[in-house]
Amino acid sequence: MFLPTTKSELETLGWNRLDILLVTGDSYIDSPCIGIAVIGKMLLKAGFKVGVIAQPDIHSGTDIMRLGEPELFWGVSSGCIDSMVANYTPLKKKRKKDDYTPGGVNDRRPDRAVIVYSNLIRHYFKNTCPIVLGGIEASLRRLAHYDFWSDKLRRSILFDAKADFLLYGMCENSTVQLAESFRVNRDVRNIKGLCYISKQKKEGYLKLPSFDKTSKNMPAFIDMFTQFYNNNDPISGTGLCQKQDSRYLIQNPPTPVMSQADLDAVYDLDFELDLHPFHKKMGEVKALDTIKFSICTHRGCYGGCNFCAITVHQGRIVQWRSETSIIKEAKALSRHPDFKGYIFDVGGPTANMYGIECRKKMEQGSCRDRQCLYPKICSQLDIDHGRQLKLLKKLRNLKGIKNTFIASGLRYDMIFADKKNGIPYLKEVICHHVSGQMKVAPEHTEEHVLEKMGKQDGKSLLQFRNMFNTLTKAAGKNQYLTYYLMAAHPGCTIYDMKQLKRFASKKLNIVPRQVQIFTPSPSTFSSLMYYSGTDPFTGELVFVEKNFKRREKQKSIIVK
Repeated sequence: MFLPTTKSELETLGWNRLDILLVTGDSYIDSPCIGIAVIGKMLLKAGFKVGVIAQPDIHSGTDIMRLGEPELFWGVSSGCIDSMVANYTPLKKKRKKDDYTPGGVNDRRPDRAVIVYSNLIRHYFKNTCPIVLGGIEASLRRLAHYDFWSDKLRRSILFDAKADFLLYGMCENSTVQLAESFRVNRDVRNIKGLCYISKQKKEGYLKLPSFDKTSKNMPAFIDMFTQFYNNNDPISGTGLCQKQDSRYLIQNPPTPVMSQADLDAVYDLDFELDLHPFHKKMGEVKALDTIKFSICTHRGCYGGCNFCAITVHQGRIVQWRSETSIIKEAKALSRHPDFKGYIFDVGGPTANMYGIECRKKMEQGSCRDRQCLYPKICSQLDIDHGRQLKLLKKLRNLKGIKNTFIASGLRYDMIFADKKNGIPYLKEVICHHVSGQMKVAPEHTEEHVLEKMGKQDGKSLLQFRNMFNTLTKAAGKNQYLTYYLMAAHPGCTIYDMKQLKRFASKKLNIVPRQVQIFTPSPSTFSSLMYYSGTDPFTGELVFVEKNFKRREKQKSIIVK
């Protein structure tokens, strides 16, 4: 069933009042790929009455009042994307399209959606039950952070939204725990993964430099961010507190990693795999084309790319579903009336991290003095694609499935590091799981730029390209590589882009089309470099291109 979003649905269910009402900046797609749907179905399974108000009109109370006031709490999210990233290009131009809005027109998600929706609730429901923030926008902005769009440090979004609590990261279990605590009037302030505001700092928690100090002192902000980043681990991370005005932002330690059984249970929930009829009558949603018949096999990423926010939101520990769970979902997709025989993606943040993790990290937490894959792959990480290889072979032999593709990106350095199953895995993917193109993300080719990004050098890229071409030719396939590249990252100059252009032309024989200008998203090391002009790992100054015309020129050099 869909979670109710209209009054008539409540009446059909015989519900007089909701326990929890979720508000989101996306249209309501009931899919395991959509956070608000997952959270809603987890709460429903736990016995709570849950509804959804998606993309409410912010200029009236018509939408936000449609289902009444919930008994326990409001859950507020910007949706699957930070609203400022969704609404603006890296040059701060308004985006015209939104893949999560019916009809595709970007006119439904407000800037700083979490703040706007919280204020909307308070406007129409005075002295209401607690407002709880969640999702990626809240998660990345939970402490003092650099905001690219206003070009300044901002307080925790919990303060600006005037909300009561914030749940960060992948918070299915902590949300259910919060709801159960509210139901029996139990103190919620010790729930892991929770942030709240307090008049006093919390004993035993790590005290970060205050917002006032970080606003005036760049080294203090760099120190604050580093301590914040190092305490994202669910095993070794400690609680944090930061003074903001006369009060403290309290961040409890991260939510524990889900067991495989618990993760399987999330994807075993009943999803409609469709856009709610209330929104469908307004137009089609493009995002559904990709996610409707795709399977998420794992979450988290230890790639350590400095520009990526996945590690702060999903974590550096990769958690994967069982083979049984994935096969079960694939079989269910094959029985769907709209299924045409093709699963469009089987993967996660990085497709070939499925089933591969460091045993030491799982027991002691992520290392603070090293990355798993950069500058070279850690010897503690036992890379073996055997589990993925077995899974892919089973998927392609299922009845009713014509083809299963991998659209998620691959780490080719991991493939080469696996001396036993790396090449057999790549051969399996090339022969059976590529839909015309395989995505790889070298991002750049110049060594000093790659160093700032936390990416491997270009030598392995050429090695991978040659291997891909050889295996593709041997398989008699007409396939190619798509390269994702980046301009205007800290450390990157006009000259560096010309060198990248030369490399792409002479070594790769391509004119790149998938080129993005770096966006300083909240809570990443690359954003810290952009704001501070300093490499936080070495203390050295870094060239940062902040002039928008020259940032645009960096991109234009390579795409012409």
